[in-house]
Amino acid sequence: MINSKKIEDIAKQVTEAIPPGLKNLANDFEEKTKIVIQRKLTELDVISREEFDVQTQVLLKTREKLAALEAKVAELEAKMNEVE
Repeated sequence: MINSKKIEDIAKQVTEAIPPGLKNLANDFEEKTKIVIQRKLTELDVISREEFDVQTQVLLKTREKLAALEAKVAELEAKMNEVE
């Protein structure tokens, strides 16, 4: 759902900016930062890139089917007009 790799990268950059003497505190801070960011991102009304790509493919297939059905209806209407 959420790209946790990006969240980890941000947290790592924050951790690397902290002086070496505070690494234990930094590690704790990194974990808590990840948790808070992930929680806040899940509260947003967004979908993952994977879900978006899947829905895009579903939409494309639906459009193809709709176009085929529209062509079939036009063909049937043309046949009906020929009979009349």
